[in-house]
Amino acid sequence: MQFLERIADPDEDARLAAIVDELRDAEEEIAVIEAVKVAQLAGAMRIALRRMEGKHPTQRAREMELRSIAAEIGAAVRWSDRVAQARMSDALDLVERFPATIDALATGRITARHAAVIQDAGCVLTDDTDRAAFEQVVLEWAAAETVARTRDYARGLAEHLHPESITTRFERAEKARTVTLSELHDGLAKLEIIGPTALLHGIHDRLTQQARAIRVAATHPGEEPRVADAEPVVVDTEPVVVDTRTLDQIRADLVCDMLLTGQPTIDHTTDILPGGLGAIRASVQVTVPALTAAGIFDRGASIDGTSPIDADTARRLMATAPGWDRILTHPVTGMVLTVDRYRPGAILERFLAARDIHCRFPGCRQPAHRCDHDHNLDWALGGRTTAGNLACLCKRHHTLKTETEWTAAQEPDGTIRWTSPLHRRYTDKAPPRVAFVPDADPPPF
Repeated sequence: MQFLERIADPDEDARLAAIVDELRDAEEEIAVIEAVKVAQLAGAMRIALRRMEGKHPTQRAREMELRSIAAEIGAAVRWSDRVAQARMSDALDLVERFPATIDALATGRITARHAAVIQDAGCVLTDDTDRAAFEQVVLEWAAAETVARTRDYARGLAEHLHPESITTRFERAEKARTVTLSELHDGLAKLEIIGPTALLHGIHDRLTQQARAIRVAATHPGEEPRVADAEPVVVDTEPVVVDTRTLDQIRADLVCDMLLTGQPTIDHTTDILPGGLGAIRASVQVTVPALTAAGIFDRGASIDGTSPIDADTARRLMATAPGWDRILTHPVTGMVLTVDRYRPGAILERFLAARDIHCRFPGCRQPAHRCDHDHNLDWALGGRTTAGNLACLCKRHHTLKTETEWTAAQEPDGTIRWTSPLHRRYTDKAPPRVAFVPDADPPPF
């Protein structure tokens, strides 16, 4: 293992440790204050609703009570009255329908952004018992995870508890697919596409693969692609290729090229990629529960373990796939136990992709299929090439672990204990699958 040499400075390490502690304490104090603010906004909304009850003969007159209170609050705290009114409504909903979330916020266990994603994901649950169970499970996750990971987990759990299946909702929502154009500034505009999740994930994946291929073609052999602000990269073959664009810029250029001309206008990848950019095909990782794959149920299918898709789309993708993995999960924890394949291939790599779903550095959500397979204990130091010593790490965090003093140790259940240069411990648990248990026993196969 090679990492950057750092001259120990106990005083500087102590100052850094104090900064980290104070930032953590500040986050907790801010959460407590946010809980107070939510309670006050909810209280104002209750007063407005009481004043509106039967006091005025017309709906407009009743609404004036709410608008007046919202304007009072807005003027005092420098919000518009519309913003104040919306926040009052959201606050009352959070207090009345998600009391456990408010308690967690008031004690600093979660942040206001965690609370917002829990409310956003759980708002579709109309049954009080289901919503309370949802809260209890998600709050345990949120207390140890980032907002983004909490959002993914909460959406997955809410999807399983939703009173209406995603297949039914997709049939209705698909009618709203559209392409819109809006003007921005400085000669830019924004083109937005609303369409089926699986298709748009596939489009983004293909663009990303093509953009990376372009970056590789503009890199000297054996070098990593340069960052966006690096000097122009020139290959030592003719013709000379200079490309300093970021991945986002390349993706945007590819979209314009392909929508206007049907193919990329310039392709410098043909020397390193048979067929060039046109040969690249989209790749998405689809998870489909066995009963859903068999057509018995229609819930639980997702892209990259985070984006729910309808069962019909999942079954079509599965039917055209060259092969698929069977994943055995623990019936209680949802952790992946084993993976086998209905066609030959790299079993260990498939297991890691199924178990990890994304990069295993705390807070990172880079999909597993874009990650490296890293030895937690370096192979050169005796680390074994087994599932118990391998994990998916994105390029950024793989490099961080290799070139700095960050270290990782894996436990038997796939949990990774990270140790920072300040000798602090951080835990990243293997993402569990959300279990869905049908109301009735499934028919025999």
